Amino acid sequence: MIRKLTLLVCLGLVASVPLFAGNKEQERLHNAGVVMHEIMNVPDNIPQQVLEKAECVIVFPSVLKAAFVVGASYGRGAMVCRTGRDFRGPWGAPAMYALEGGSVGFQIGGQATDLVLLVMNDRGASSILESQVKLGGDASVAAGPVGRDAAANTDAYMRAEILSYSRSRGLFAGISLEGASLRPDNDANADVYGHKFTARQIVIDGEAHVPPSGRLLVSVLQKHSPRNESNESAGK
Repeated sequence: MIRKLTLLVCLGLVASVPLFAGNKEQERLHNAGVVMHEIMNVPDNIPQQVLEKAECVIVFPSVLKAAFVVGASYGRGAMVCRTGRDFRGPWGAPAMYALEGGSVGFQIGGQATDLVLLVMNDRGASSILESQVKLGGDASVAAGPVGRDAAANTDAYMRAEILSYSRSRGLFAGISLEGASLRPDNDANADVYGHKFTARQIVIDGEAHVPPSGRLLVSVLQKHSPRNESNESAGK
């Protein structure tokens, strides 16, 4: 009887394992949601008025600093954009992205760092949907303001196409990523969706639905920033 009960418990645990377990890209996508959830639940996080003006959010969980010292490795993560014309709708399905190479100004030790990038306007979104872009060159990037007093930095962050943040050992701050390259990762999209979607097919054409592994990330963004308050997107 005890053996039968133990077997039933084990079977129940197996059945409760998320569908994305065992697929590293699906796990990575889920972890991106965990990172965003944790960041949005600390006092000095991404300011609400900044997140409300973002058209896309890119999360790279556990980027290794040591990899960027030699410029040979890269971080992988996911981008979620608002749907609809001029990015005015709810947050849509995630597309997978890679951040590569270069000296990015935070090579201290070998601990992992979570990175969050906010894409602030149509030009920034369009450029990174199509091909690889160099941050600071093809797309302007700036360290994002942190905390509730971001209003003083309005002019600075509104001029940048992308705002960047880092979290390491519990510390959250804006960070410079100039010199790094950002590109769509279609192979990772295939692992997540079972079909090799491009970033544009996912984000603009709406050909993919939010997968189970992406629900946490999308729900966190929808909860904390359900509407796009950008004047540019409103057609100013």
